[in-house]
Amino acid sequence: MLRPEDKELLQAKGISEAEVEAQLNRFTTGFPYLKIKDAARVDAGIFRLSDEETDAALERWHEYLEHGGEVCKFVPASGAASRMFKALFEYVDGGTDELKEGSPVAALIADIDKLPFLPELREAVQKLYSTDLDTLLKEGRNRDIIAAIVSPEGMNYGGLPKGLLKFHSYPEGSRTPVEEHLTEGAQTAANSKGIVNLHFTVSANHRKLFEEKLAEVIPATEKRTGVKFNVSMSEQKPSTDTIAVNPDNTPFMEDGHLLFRPGGHGALIRNLNDIDSAVVFIKNIDNVVPDSKRADTIHYKEVLGGLLLEIHDQIEEDLIALEEKVYTEEDLKGMVDYLKNVLNVHDEALDNMDSDAVAEYIKNKLNRPLRVCGMVRNEGEPGGGPFIAYNPDGSTSPQILESNQVDPKNEEYQKMMATATHFNPVDLVCYIKDIHGKKFDLPSHVDPATGFISSKSSHGKELRAMELPGLWNGAMSDWNTVFVEVPVSTFNPVKTVNDLLRPAHQS
Repeated sequence: MLRPEDKELLQAKGISEAEVEAQLNRFTTGFPYLKIKDAARVDAGIFRLSDEETDAALERWHEYLEHGGEVCKFVPASGAASRMFKALFEYVDGGTDELKEGSPVAALIADIDKLPFLPELREAVQKLYSTDLDTLLKEGRNRDIIAAIVSPEGMNYGGLPKGLLKFHSYPEGSRTPVEEHLTEGAQTAANSKGIVNLHFTVSANHRKLFEEKLAEVIPATEKRTGVKFNVSMSEQKPSTDTIAVNPDNTPFMEDGHLLFRPGGHGALIRNLNDIDSAVVFIKNIDNVVPDSKRADTIHYKEVLGGLLLEIHDQIEEDLIALEEKVYTEEDLKGMVDYLKNVLNVHDEALDNMDSDAVAEYIKNKLNRPLRVCGMVRNEGEPGGGPFIAYNPDGSTSPQILESNQVDPKNEEYQKMMATATHFNPVDLVCYIKDIHGKKFDLPSHVDPATGFISSKSSHGKELRAMELPGLWNGAMSDWNTVFVEVPVSTFNPVKTVNDLLRPAHQS
């Protein structure tokens, strides 16, 4: 039974009592595992484009931009960098300067001159210890050096968002991921007026820092790239927070109030829903490279964008024919073939439908958001993967799945995951308006049964938390989806600070 103060909290967040009730019920029932047909592979759910197909896609993308096409880069950037520095925090808390051979901290100290934030580290060391970095290195004061990187008194890199850390060195000074996303946008998504639209999702407590950084770097980046930037920001909406519960599934109370937690990156589907652009690129904040390593990224961004437009062109043509009822039986057959062979939507029920039912079925399947997703060969990196999964209506279609959506006791499914050839680097381009230019209502295309529950704690007390269907998982499971193989060179995430020492992040 909700108390008056609980109802006031819900009202302030914009969460209905029915939503809370549904979440509490879900903690009891759990989320069902997905029914899977198979992992997607090249020529079985994943396209490998020929040179001719690649050239056609590039031509279509450039044509779209030249004719004033709408495009926006959408970058989830609210994540804190604390996990990047986990090994460094553990070392600082260890109480010794001794370096364990082969450890991440030993590797970082050995290659400290390669760090893109070396000038800032020298300043922090001087400020904290009234001596220089070289002296600390000679004296073996490794713990002091690492503390200068992560501590609030030093650089505070353990408490800042990833988007504002120095990632890449240049003669004129190091750049942050925010700056690299601006540059990448200038090279792939400038419209016919020379304007690049970017949107960053940020956390409320870091928004001012992002605003200050953008105000600092946009003028110089515009001068360097020759474009103008239109940058906006948003935060996860309080209405997407989810209630926390005790291990017995009763509401978790903290300081006499119900505890709500952020709903995970799936909450960003509502932020994406606010973007007024037909085409939207989605890419994580940490998957950026310096100028000298960006050629493949630019090339395949444009290829994915052009392929998206080619597919949308065909969808638009088919939907107009269906709406105006100007099609033949042969046309319907061609549309069904397109569903199967390009969108990878298969449904045995089509075999038993008359022409009118088939036409209605195709119209329903085509009239929804569209995404083209780059997939890279699986080389052991963590992340979800491309699968062919069953939908609630019995059809099968491409889906990006995380391991927690797959039944761990189903040996067949686990074998599919173990032998999967590709994984998801989060390299998406989306078409989110219908053929009449009206925005799709993206939240209505979320599959609510694809969230997950995890064990967490708050101030030492155990709790259960719920994450909403992931942004590129269940939040987009009702979209039309096409998987395309892209090279691993386009995927260079920075999950730990030592990743910045990799060749891909050295200028």
